[in-house]
Amino acid sequence: MNAEYKVMTASDYDGVYELWTNTPGMGINSTDDSREGVEKYIKRNPTTSFVALVEGKIVGAILAGHDGRRGFIQHLAVLPEFRKHGIASVLVDRAMNALEEEGIHKVALLAFKKNELGNAFWDKMEFKVREDVYYRNKNIHELEYRANPYRNES
Repeated sequence: MNAEYKVMTASDYDGVYELWTNTPGMGINSTDDSREGVEKYIKRNPTTSFVALVEGKIVGAILAGHDGRRGFIQHLAVLPEFRKHGIASVLVDRAMNALEEEGIHKVALLAFKKNELGNAFWDKMEFKVREDVYYRNKNIHELEYRANPYRNES
């Protein structure tokens, strides 16, 4: 599979959002993953997110950035019909290299426990599960989540 890769820009949003909404199990919300939210993220991290294109169509994307100390992968998605061709691995490698070029030495991500396919991929990419920490968060205001089969609603 011949995919073309490029740094994600704000003009890629429509194609990336279409990818996210057509990828089973994606956890996206209407605030952070809105056009404005993604544009803000890309403006702060202009070199660390990438898209994969086949015949001009976005078939894969990674949204990654950093806070100056630690890197974070927000979203990685490849359309199901384009999986098993190395696209996700190339996207991760490009993001990791871009983060390293910016002086980042450690990258984190969140994966739903029930996402067996995703977790198998992250194991293959040598991302380790931390058993010694709790992940905690608190919404500053209510966020509207898109339906997600892995999300624990309780």
